[in-house]
Amino acid sequence: MTSLSLRAGRLAVELVPQAGGSIARFRHDDVDLLRPMTAEAMASGRGNEAACYPLVPFSNRIANGRLVFDGREFELEQNWPGVRHPMHGEGWARAWDVARRDGNAAELVHEHDGSKGWPFRYRARLSFRLDGDGLFVNMAIENLERRSAPAGMGLHPFFTRDADSELAFRAAAVWLGDEEVLPTKRVAVPPEWDYSGSRKVEPGLDNCFEDWERRAVITWPGRGLRLELRASPPFGHAVVYTPANRPYFCVEPVSHVNGKVVESRLEPGARLDGEVAFRVSTM
Repeated sequence: MTSLSLRAGRLAVELVPQAGGSIARFRHDDVDLLRPMTAEAMASGRGNEAACYPLVPFSNRIANGRLVFDGREFELEQNWPGVRHPMHGEGWARAWDVARRDGNAAELVHEHDGSKGWPFRYRARLSFRLDGDGLFVNMAIENLERRSAPAGMGLHPFFTRDADSELAFRAAAVWLGDEEVLPTKRVAVPPEWDYSGSRKVEPGLDNCFEDWERRAVITWPGRGLRLELRASPPFGHAVVYTPANRPYFCVEPVSHVNGKVVESRLEPGARLDGEVAFRVSTM
């Protein structure tokens, strides 16, 4: 599996276009900021075990694969091992083409013809730029249909988790979920899920937060490192995933609430785009 290496100052990124347009590694010197992707995962041609992968053309789960849009119903196939609801779009399971690359930047493209899987044609782009301060990822999805189509996007980074890792972000509300992680009710953020002040990452979250400030701060006190994540519009939501007994946690900037991609409509030829920045500093 061919990878692309980007480097700037003390930062290095390895991309695997053929495995879902994913990030395989993101390092500060020799310290991994995101969980590193194994060689076996790279060879699989799928990015779901990557350091970070794109969520296109939707984020999270579509209940029972039932997509209803403009009065038409579409049935989507299962795409994730052990999960009966189609999850995280399909970009992570496709090969992306390299449109451009140099020493510290690259652009990847994936075009979907609508013949299998997602029933709408689209073109997605990922642009990566690395400088001495951080990694900047621009995402875009364009509707190639002659009719309106639902379209969403997001990024799914897996931050490395130490015993003392801390997280901070502010949000106005959060969606509760059922045992299959499908959203059930929008509520104010309860105290036990309030990360408005930096605190240790606790297990138990797999929820979509709304009206967040599009900013999160991750600190690794033992490593002396700090990462500030900033997302532009349209990433008005964040899925936060803090599994127990895993060496990672996730803060995923996304463009729509879990299960509600049909509320994110693109007109023919229209494009949705935005940027997620990962700025790294020493403490």
